[in-house]
Amino acid sequence: MQNFNPFDEKPIPIEKTFMDWRAINPCPYNKEETDAYTKTRIVLMNGTEFEAQWFSRNFSRHCPCNDLRRELAILRRVEQQQQKLISCLKPRDESILEHTITYEQLAVDLTSVLAKQEPDCTVRNALNFALLEDFDHLFRYSNLLDMEYGICPEKLVGGYTEIMPARPTISEHRHPIDSIFPDVCNKEADILTKLNIGIITAAEQQTMNYYMNVAPLYDKSDLGRRLYQEIGLIEEQHVSQYESLKDTTATWLEDLLLHEYTECYLYYSNLLTETDPCIRSIWEEFLCYEIAHLHKAKDLLCKYEGKDWQEVIPCGTFPQIVCLRPNIDYVRAIIETTTGNTQSCSSIVPLGCLDPCAPFFRYQDIVNHDVCCVPSHNVIDARINCKGKDYRFQTSPHPLPELRNRCEDNTSLARIPECTPFETSECGTTDNCCQCKVRTSEGTIYF
Repeated sequence: MQNFNPFDEKPIPIEKTFMDWRAINPCPYNKEETDAYTKTRIVLMNGTEFEAQWFSRNFSRHCPCNDLRRELAILRRVEQQQQKLISCLKPRDESILEHTITYEQLAVDLTSVLAKQEPDCTVRNALNFALLEDFDHLFRYSNLLDMEYGICPEKLVGGYTEIMPARPTISEHRHPIDSIFPDVCNKEADILTKLNIGIITAAEQQTMNYYMNVAPLYDKSDLGRRLYQEIGLIEEQHVSQYESLKDTTATWLEDLLLHEYTECYLYYSNLLTETDPCIRSIWEEFLCYEIAHLHKAKDLLCKYEGKDWQEVIPCGTFPQIVCLRPNIDYVRAIIETTTGNTQSCSSIVPLGCLDPCAPFFRYQDIVNHDVCCVPSHNVIDARINCKGKDYRFQTSPHPLPELRNRCEDNTSLARIPECTPFETSECGTTDNCCQCKVRTSEGTIYF
């Protein structure tokens, strides 16, 4: 199945992709036995299907042609059925917080994988920047899980992903004007860049939506509800950052074709990497569905805009697939060199470069003026008070001395300039295309 091109495949009729109630109700996975990366793939595809139907709805609301809206409605109904099936793979006995660990592990390892293969400097920097924040979220939620449920987070992540602090969540709150990156030009961008932007935007949007909805449903403690509120706001910030990278000049039908192509790409990637035979059969079936949707999008683009699909996707052959795997060395390298960075307007810069009157500090003074009320800090404090130190899963000492103290939560790093003393890499700046590199056991990492 090398050099797979979905445009070369013969599509099945879309009417044959409708499912009955028996088909739409899958057997959930066993939370005790299922591999952590199988769970993350399920979360990824749930978010991808949500993005597909949500994009279609917005398209329909801005479309004056009822014939085209009917075509969109057919595609959207199938995407809805696919999403319903995938979301119900989650078992009833898996708590909101256990499921949250899967969300954050996906954010960490998916972002790492995309960043390592991303050819565009601006997009790669955006990925690496948010990576450290999702990594810290995993640490905060894991401490809550250990403290309130007595469940070992290391077991949930399968030992694939470390659990320790990075850029503290308290330091991630930035003024909304500092959450927009320059958009890419689809006509010039590599297909991998266009895929990566679509994938990460959908994944972060799904996380944002999940936290928005489950915050009031978390019934274990008020502290947990507040943590979902806080991290949910950071996820909203991440969605703003990632979606700003999308080409704003693309037409709705061009974007529809890219959406369907991205879904084909992800199902194909899952098909090649899935270890659970039952779940793999779902990915295989849905790849066939998405090939049908892709060909329909291709036909609609030709019919309504007079464009060939090659004008949007010059070569339909998939680039290297998305393979979720451990990224411990990569994450450590990014932590070591960029934790002290923040975003200023459209650039990523070391915190020390900011003017004292910068929007970052004004916003921090409003939101975090009382550190004792910040939920992400309260969670770690509570765990330390309960068990003498925070919860971590590390393969070696933390790469930053400032974050090695397990008996005190650092609330100053990357937030207060005088408390961010280490030399941070300026590779994050998006105004130029410098490439910094770090050698790890995985080879040389460019970022």
